[in-house]
Amino acid sequence: FLLAPLTARVAELMDRSFVALNARDSKEVAVAVFRREDRTVLPVIETDGRLVGIITADDVLDLAEAAATEDIQKIGGMEALDEPYLQISFPRMIRKRAGWLVLLFLGEMLTATAMGFFEKEIARAVVLALFIPLIISSGGNSGSQASTLVIRALALGELTLGDWFRVLRREFLSGLALGSVLGSIGFLRIAIWSGFSDTYGPHWLLVAWTVAGSLVGVVIWGTLSGSLLPFALRRLGFDPAASSAPFVATLVDVTGLVIYFTVAAFILRGTLL
Repeated sequence: FLLAPLTARVAELMDRSFVALNARDSKEVAVAVFRREDRTVLPVIETDGRLVGIITADDVLDLAEAAATEDIQKIGGMEALDEPYLQISFPRMIRKRAGWLVLLFLGEMLTATAMGFFEKEIARAVVLALFIPLIISSGGNSGSQASTLVIRALALGELTLGDWFRVLRREFLSGLALGSVLGSIGFLRIAIWSGFSDTYGPHWLLVAWTVAGSLVGVVIWGTLSGSLLPFALRRLGFDPAASSAPFVATLVDVTGLVIYFTVAAFILRGTLL
């Protein structure tokens, strides 16, 4: 403007090379654009290119904080509160927490159903029941880890839907490594304890291999479920944060029991089963 002739029209000076936010962009898009362009202020335009306002860096900080708070609350297994904790009314907070809690409770009831399905195996080899909390908690914890990592990576733009296979391969290897570590610890625990006690009976070695093998399988399944569920939700148009850690843990609890008793039936056939 300063160097152009006074007779020049504004349209002649425009090169159409600028960064702007659309008035209909989400807050996540606004935060991502500011992070990518490293600007302190950006124009906001309509779809026809008409300027309707500006947004500044301090506005984006508020948006980023609100978006992060919403995601953290969803990861915790509840609806976003949309208000400060001490300001939201008690009945409204209960409504936002009860829905997911009831859904997770109903999901956990499937764990009891799965245990009922393997009732005969538990009755014949009571020692297997000792390791059920160990197995399902390991799978749930590994799934929660993977889910949290992928949800945050998607939110930061580090991952896109096209990266699902790379994540699948990476988490399979991670699950194999982590499961092997936990399986080794479980095997050693049973082996060492059996040197001082007959708690695990004469077939303690087979029980140890059952627990170790189940841990490897359950942890692999947990990491795969936790890492791919956010991709599935994003593909369906939902918020990946909805695949919260409690939801993944509930899913892996049920399927972990199936893996555990399947491995037990294979290894302990002809002895305890």
